Amino acid sequence: MAATDEPATDGNSVLELLRPKATGGLVVSFAERAGREEVTALENAVGSGVRSVGLSEAAEIKALDGEPALVFEELGVAFVSERFGLEATSSIRAKLMDTECVQSVRPEFYMFAIESFGDTAEATWGVRAVGALDSPQTGQDVRLAILDTGLDLTHPDFAGRNIVQRSFVPGQDVQDGHGHGTHCAGTAAGGRAAQSRFRYGLASNAELYVGKVLSNSGSGRERDIIAGMIWAIQQRCAVVSMSLGRPVQPGEEPAPEYERIGRLALQQGSLLIAAAGNESSRRYGFIAPVGAPANAPSIMAVAAVDQSLDVAEFSSGAINPGGGEVDIAAPGVGILSAAPQPELYRKMQGTSMACPHVAGVAALWAGTDPELRGQALWDKLTMTARGLDAPARDVGAGLVQAPQGQAGV
Repeated sequence: MAATDEPATDGNSVLELLRPKATGGLVVSFAERAGREEVTALENAVGSGVRSVGLSEAAEIKALDGEPALVFEELGVAFVSERFGLEATSSIRAKLMDTECVQSVRPEFYMFAIESFGDTAEATWGVRAVGALDSPQTGQDVRLAILDTGLDLTHPDFAGRNIVQRSFVPGQDVQDGHGHGTHCAGTAAGGRAAQSRFRYGLASNAELYVGKVLSNSGSGRERDIIAGMIWAIQQRCAVVSMSLGRPVQPGEEPAPEYERIGRLALQQGSLLIAAAGNESSRRYGFIAPVGAPANAPSIMAVAAVDQSLDVAEFSSGAINPGGGEVDIAAPGVGILSAAPQPELYRKMQGTSMACPHVAGVAALWAGTDPELRGQALWDKLTMTARGLDAPARDVGAGLVQAPQGQAGV
């Protein structure tokens, strides 16, 4: 379920925020990578016609077009189509859970752009708060991916940029019909506003990779999001920004498939960064757990702070054991950035706005040293973060900070 436009005002509405929306399909994690035994087990449950692909093909997948199931071989992850209906899907799940090579079977969920609640703040405070105005770095020669609702390719502030693009949403191109992706791309990698009136972007010279994994309505299936994540890793993007997710229940453990992808990314020199979620209602004493996929230990989870550097009212916290931590914080209240034409600019707030601040700063750091990739880049971001007067449960290592000085230190 998408976050609402206003914070929850009572216990019932808080609980409503924590009810994720299922696609009707299933996500299957095998104990190991998927070989013939695993594919056979899947065929025994769903019938013939199961499609099996390697990572080199995975980024080309947009949907299950007629196949009952799709297997990502190296990840040991499969998706069962939603076409079977509730009763048959329950039977399929039971059969798979009785199979020795299957680690887990769960519903596939929609993920959503982690939406805003309004606008209340001065334009470029976030750029200043992370130290980007004083940084000589621009993200030059660093590949930065934005996985979201796409980008307004006609926006004047992106004119002349060499943008690599790919849509993973069936029937829709990269052009942003929602606005969330354009706003996030603007914060992470936008240039100055038209006629240099103000600055709102961080890594303005980064090589921008735009993967549309959320539709123009702001939602996306996990299979398409995972395909986009694999694509960004295969494109050797040093930084991957994901302002998307779904709520999780208190006590819910991270899904193994996202942890596998997070580890793969770090091994390949990519850093996956995700919004922690907007489901808290702190004024009423309710702190929601970090959502998925940010709750995977190998994906950097970003919380939001306001102009006073206090934890944002809505920002999710590290209350679940076994993962689900907050790793770092960034500006996420009243953030001005790009919007699709004719609007051009818009203020928004949410951990979605905090996430691209971290991604942009990560690209600035990556530009200081080609060895700062994967885990090394993660460590640099957390080691250089500014301490905040808030528990690590809420802000992790603290407020992300851009490199200073010619050497980037």
